[in-house]
Amino acid sequence: MCLAVPGRVLEIGEKDGTRMATVDFGGVQKEVCLEYLPDLRVGEYAIVHVGFALQRLDEESARKTLDLFAELGMLQEEFGDPWEQAARLGDEKEVRQ
Repeated sequence: MCLAVPGRVLEIGEKDGTRMATVDFGGVQKEVCLEYLPDLRVGEYAIVHVGFALQRLDEESARKTLDLFAELGMLQEEFGDPWEQAARLGDEKEVRQ
């Protein structure tokens, strides 16, 4: 599943002529494209989907959403170790057979 997840901008720079940011998603940091939000600044929050910051978000809403996603285990599903996820899927398939 791919979620649109709120994250906080930690750093902004440029990569190959594209404005990029390091964004923190409740402890997981990812590189995100800022082309859709060119005026986003360090410390602000944005909703990010498939590596693109799509919409600015206030801090309270971002924190509530991150807390809810964490409570539901959705952050682990979205950002967890891909090898661990693949192993779990393999285990589930074995159980079904």
